[in-house]
Amino acid sequence: MSTPGADSAPQLPDYVPVPESALGPALNADGYYVDRVQDNLFWVTDGTYQSAFLATPAGVVLFDAPPTIGGNLRRAVDEITAAENVPNTVTHLVYSHHHADHAGASYLFGDVVRIGHTETRRLLQRDNDRARPVPDVTFEENYTLEVGGSRVELVYHGPNHSPDNIYIHFPDHDTLMLIDIVNIGWVPIYNLNLSEDVPGYLEAPDRAMEYSWTNFLGGHLGKLGRRDDVVLHQQYIADIVDSSHAALASVDPTPYFMRYGENAWAGVAGYLDAVTNAAAAPVISKYTGVLAAADVPALTTTTTFSILQSIRLDLGGGSQVHP
Repeated sequence: MSTPGADSAPQLPDYVPVPESALGPALNADGYYVDRVQDNLFWVTDGTYQSAFLATPAGVVLFDAPPTIGGNLRRAVDEITAAENVPNTVTHLVYSHHHADHAGASYLFGDVVRIGHTETRRLLQRDNDRARPVPDVTFEENYTLEVGGSRVELVYHGPNHSPDNIYIHFPDHDTLMLIDIVNIGWVPIYNLNLSEDVPGYLEAPDRAMEYSWTNFLGGHLGKLGRRDDVVLHQQYIADIVDSSHAALASVDPTPYFMRYGENAWAGVAGYLDAVTNAAAAPVISKYTGVLAAADVPALTTTTTFSILQSIRLDLGGGSQVHP
């Protein structure tokens, strides 16, 4: 006798094990991990998202408030401030950018001074989400925040993952926080971490490497990064760029448009799928077992698609000009 619903159970694929180099520390019983980055700078993760905070004699400065960590941010702050013998009051909250997955627990901290880029303020006003109050303090290019003897440099270099994503530099703590660009030890999630500005995204790691830092907070997954981790990400992206150029030069669009005739979108889809798959295949093969989830086809493939379309549309690569 068969089990009800057994025939409709999805047949899920197997993937290679996650490399040890991509795994972070174990979470505690409450589902989070908090540790010192350097001096009075601490980071918090639930294994999927990251936040950070400065524990100072004048209060706590929080950087992002992901809802998946949620109330565990308060627990982490209380745990550390008690051990450090400093106040546990959160006085400031810095938004890296406006997206709800990194800012959606902001409301938990009540009446604090919120800081973000001017575009963050505009986008949060547009979104009208009570979970993400608009920033009280905004800036256009850069802003220095000093609280309780700790200094942070907030800098805007233009759009990348989002129109408002900023660089958060802790010069006295040898650390850079740059969200949704590099997933330490892992490939990007779909379409370059769902980034809106591909040229800006591609440039961002180079910008990051211009800063002085040893520790890197990327906003996702359970590991603190180092400079070598960003270099590996740059190599992965560079290989996709090179492979995309090669595929654009080698895949002939003619058969797809001949086959589908007046169904122009079918011809376009067939051609773009063929170019994307040709470009992604060698990258998937090279990085499987090196970067976690590299063998999950949709991830590298959709990231390749985004880069390939930027090469075509932003840079003019692969354009066929009618004679």
